[in-house]
Amino acid sequence: MALSKRFPTILLAVVASALTVTGVVLAATDPNPGGVAKDTLTLNGYPPHSASLLVMVSTGQAYSLSANVNVNFSTDSAQAIVHFPMVFSVASVDLRWVNDHLYAGSAEATSGPYLSVPLKQPALFGIALEMTKPDIALITGFPRETITRNGYITTYDFQRDNVAITTIFGGAGQQASIGSVDWQISVGSEGQVIGSTLHVKGPHAATTITATVLAYNNKVRISAPVSGQIQPVANSIIRRLLDSAPLRAVLIPQNLTSLGQLHLN
Repeated sequence: MALSKRFPTILLAVVASALTVTGVVLAATDPNPGGVAKDTLTLNGYPPHSASLLVMVSTGQAYSLSANVNVNFSTDSAQAIVHFPMVFSVASVDLRWVNDHLYAGSAEATSGPYLSVPLKQPALFGIALEMTKPDIALITGFPRETITRNGYITTYDFQRDNVAITTIFGGAGQQASIGSVDWQISVGSEGQVIGSTLHVKGPHAATTITATVLAYNNKVRISAPVSGQIQPVANSIIRRLLDSAPLRAVLIPQNLTSLGQLHLN
């Protein structure tokens, strides 16, 4: 599918997904064993060199999207095929985060173009360590905690009211509102992350972000588009586009990391 006039909006949703995926993977897990008796995501205590995830973002009936995400922890790179609804169809976008650049293009177009924005990448090895066996005991700041076990899966449910929340594109000047956070973290038989669900509820809206680990240590090769397909875009243009993106209503805690006090082992 050739890029249409709607592509700027598609790019916005993709960039939003990239930010969302980063935050959710740091939290990691999803509590649906599906009746499977065997843990197929065992790591034997070793950090994974790659992971494949299904990420879903929903703001209720207003908007939802899904993304198939592959992360290569060894090369600090990630790729997501993001599917989100248009008026009468579903659009798919190829998002790649390689060598401190974010590339976005149509998933159906094999010849590009790809829009390119400089975006500093974090070192992903720390995330791999955290996914191997997160130290749940170091998560504080939630007055209510529930633990449930179903077969080899253990799910931790953390809840807190009166949390400062903002939209995913909220800048320093945006006024935060007050809402509630429900953060579920599920681990497998060895304590490894198998998914996560974050539900944020505000005064007038709610957002649910779910990340499910589909596989560890599968072959993941992620490369930048060829140079002839790349079209650089100024950050100022992306900022203006983000202000009108459909995903601007996605709610997140103003600072999830400090809220949970989750530290790497």
